[in-house]
Amino acid sequence: MLWFVPLLPLLAAPVIYGLGKRWLGDDRGRAALALAGVAITVATLLLASVAVTADWGGTYRWSSLIVLSIGMTPASAVFAIVVPLIAAPIIVYSAYHEASSVSDGGTARSPVGLVALLTAFVGAMELLVLAEDFVTLLIAWELVGACSWALIAHEWQKTGNLRDAAWAFLVTRFGDLGLYIAAAAVFAGTGSFAFDELSRLDGWLLDVFVAGAVLAAAAKSAQVPFSPWLFAAMSGPTPVSALLHAATMVAAGIYLVIRLHTELSAVAWFAPVAITLGLATALAGGVVACLQGHAKKLLAASTSAQYGLMWLAAGAGFPGIALVHFVTHAFTKAALFLAAGVAERHVGSYSLNAMRLGRLLPGVAAAAMVASLALAGVVPLSAAWSKEKIVTAAGHQASWLAVIAAVAGGLSALYATRFQLLAFGRGRHDHTSAASSRSGHSRAEAISLYLLAAGTLALSLLWWPGVGNSLADLLSVHFPKTRLWELILSLLLVALGVGLGTWAVRREMAGAGRHGAMRASMADWLGLPTLTARGADAVMMFSHGLARFDDRAVDAGIRGSARFGVWLARLGERRGEGAFDGATSQLAKGVDWAGQVARRAHTGQMHHYYTGIAAGLAAILIILSIGALL
Repeated sequence: MLWFVPLLPLLAAPVIYGLGKRWLGDDRGRAALALAGVAITVATLLLASVAVTADWGGTYRWSSLIVLSIGMTPASAVFAIVVPLIAAPIIVYSAYHEASSVSDGGTARSPVGLVALLTAFVGAMELLVLAEDFVTLLIAWELVGACSWALIAHEWQKTGNLRDAAWAFLVTRFGDLGLYIAAAAVFAGTGSFAFDELSRLDGWLLDVFVAGAVLAAAAKSAQVPFSPWLFAAMSGPTPVSALLHAATMVAAGIYLVIRLHTELSAVAWFAPVAITLGLATALAGGVVACLQGHAKKLLAASTSAQYGLMWLAAGAGFPGIALVHFVTHAFTKAALFLAAGVAERHVGSYSLNAMRLGRLLPGVAAAAMVASLALAGVVPLSAAWSKEKIVTAAGHQASWLAVIAAVAGGLSALYATRFQLLAFGRGRHDHTSAASSRSGHSRAEAISLYLLAAGTLALSLLWWPGVGNSLADLLSVHFPKTRLWELILSLLLVALGVGLGTWAVRREMAGAGRHGAMRASMADWLGLPTLTARGADAVMMFSHGLARFDDRAVDAGIRGSARFGVWLARLGERRGEGAFDGATSQLAKGVDWAGQVARRAHTGQMHHYYTGIAAGLAAILIILSIGALL
């Protein structure tokens, strides 16, 4: 029965695409499309909820060695419920937001393809989080990667979109190799692909398994140095960015870490590696987000930073906190991406300096403020609770780790404040008609945003006494008790971040901010893409050098030997034929001369014959006499 959870959206996607092409592109058609997408996601949500309580499972025997299996664990249950819960309002948003043209000056396109792909994306992610063996996991992993590529390149007519989709695909594919290595190590050590057999894995194969899983998870969740692929993914439509960052592709990496945390932590080096990756990404992503002037890229860098905090929690030994932070972050980030899409619809750009739509869009601004404050870690909003728990978890490893985690939280407050004030502050479009001259957002888009903001507010109940403990019992996890000095330090840094963000916005609005080449490089993931490009160029130069050496040295020697052999053959052919033909010619001439001589002797006169006979007898006698004397 559990197979119905992932198969329903996967099988419904082509049906939606086939039927949706017949629907009109007017409001009724969009409403029907949105209703179909929401119906599928809500049905998936209900099935997942029933599966949690009914203890559903599912197996499919592929062969004697390969059995595809899915099951429900506390971690997979959370993801299986959150994914369609987040996807439903995003699908509604996409059905109306796709009315924008595919290119400058182009005509509006039907959103049916986008809605169908988003629905399939949900199914692929559901299969991934329910997988109980590596073959099923790899199938789902590939489906998620394929859907993400198609969604990023959805508007493929736009210049650069296919390149960006290929870049994101290749970076994540490099990490995916780690998952194949991990699966191979598991099968080599246990003779099975099942997660239940991982406890039998030990020795160097266990190290290989953990290394492969960490590589795959780090690439998927955009940890340093893989983070820049998120910027390339921003070429996709806004609903794609919202779902990808909130609940699907990026979430797959941290899910793998949470799901396999027991096995991963069996290796001593996993914890320091996870903590290092998480802290480095949280700080780097925070700095990049603080410097970004592109709304979606700011949110993308923020996503990388927040998932870095989840890695930190998992490395510190508290995967349950990472799980809760995933949930709070999902609602927050999905709302902010949808708000950014609404702002872009009004100003025609994702540039934060072109927005400031607070007076023009008060409802959208209010919903975005709720999400921004949660992202900033302002108490008592939802993400603030999980962020404080991450600081506490880091403190259980070392006090200095708690301080650095709190600094990362302060950076979150800075860039969240900066996003809110630049995108939905007051100033630029207070009394202008330029913004209103463009087509505005629909009511359905606004409702989708409001629902996600409401989810953020509902999750703020985590601050209510007893709710956190009840949640820990429900998920069978442990939450560390917050220490007073850590809480005070974290809140002070949050306040400092909000203040610095406000000051930075005022400087930018006054034109005092510097936007030189250095800042541009720092904002573009601290120059990592440039460094990667230079590294790729160096590899290509080395490859070309090897190719030239191969052509001029190795192949040249071979070609020289071949030419020498051909020359010898030709020489032999010429000399051999000459000698053979010459000897034959000379023999023929000798035979001809002998014939001429013999012909002259045959005169037909008897006395000439007698004379010859006599001469011959005389010659014989002379020879015999000489022989007798000797």
